[in-house]
Amino acid sequence: QVQLVESGGGLVDAGGSLRLSCAASGFHFSVATMNWYRQAPGKERELVAAIDNNNVGTTDYADAVRGRFTISRDDANNTVCLQMNNLKPEDTAVYYCNVYYFTDHWGQGTQVTVTS
Repeated sequence: QVQLVESGGGLVDAGGSLRLSCAASGFHFSVATMNWYRQAPGKERELVAAIDNNNVGTTDYADAVRGRFTISRDDANNTVCLQMNNLKPEDTAVYYCNVYYFTDHWGQGTQVTVTS
C-alpha cells in the first residue's frame, strides 16, 4: 500500500532553515506528482509546493513561500524534499507529504514551529 513518511520538522528561530523529507513507497513514484501541504491551527490545509513527474520536474509554489521554499525529488530513492529558508512565524504548521494515486494519500505530518 502507499506509504508516505515525513521527517525533518522541528523548532527554529525566524530567519532560520529546515529541510523536510518524505520517503515514499507502494506506488510508481517516478510518474507521480508530489506535493507538500501544511495546516496551521484553526486553518484549512493548504498546498505549499508541488513537483511534476516529467523530466524537467516542473514546480509550483504558494505565493506565501515562493522564493523561500524549494521542492525537489530524487526518483532513484523515492524521496521528495522541501528546503525551507528564511522561515517566518506564519510558516508554523504541520507539514504533510501528499500524492494523488487513485485517491489522495497523506503522511502522518511533521511539526514545524518558527519562533519570533
